[in-house]
Amino acid sequence: MDTPKREFERTWQPRLWLSLAALILIVAYVIAFIVGNSDETNINFVFAEATTSLIWVILLSLLAGLLGGVLVSQVYARRRALTGEPEPVPSPEPSGESEPRS
Repeated sequence: MDTPKREFERTWQPRLWLSLAALILIVAYVIAFIVGNSDETNINFVFAEATTSLIWVILLSLLAGLLGGVLVSQVYARRRALTGEPEPVPSPEPSGESEPRS
């Protein structure tokens, strides 16, 4: 039978506790971010105006940017596929040694 110390060492899961601590820190940061950006702000849409919390402006801007990035990448990939251009190949990392040229 294992001693209590041995049992603790066998069942100790540092990765679990680190993940839990990271999750708690992220949740605390998100809450602080929301509270820190809860001020009301006016948005002018040229033809209309709205008043909303700053956090909603930030989140909607993030969502619009993400959606725009995905759409642009899809258009780029589709255009490359239709024109038959090969995918660009990344150049190899330069090494410290220079090769002799013939």
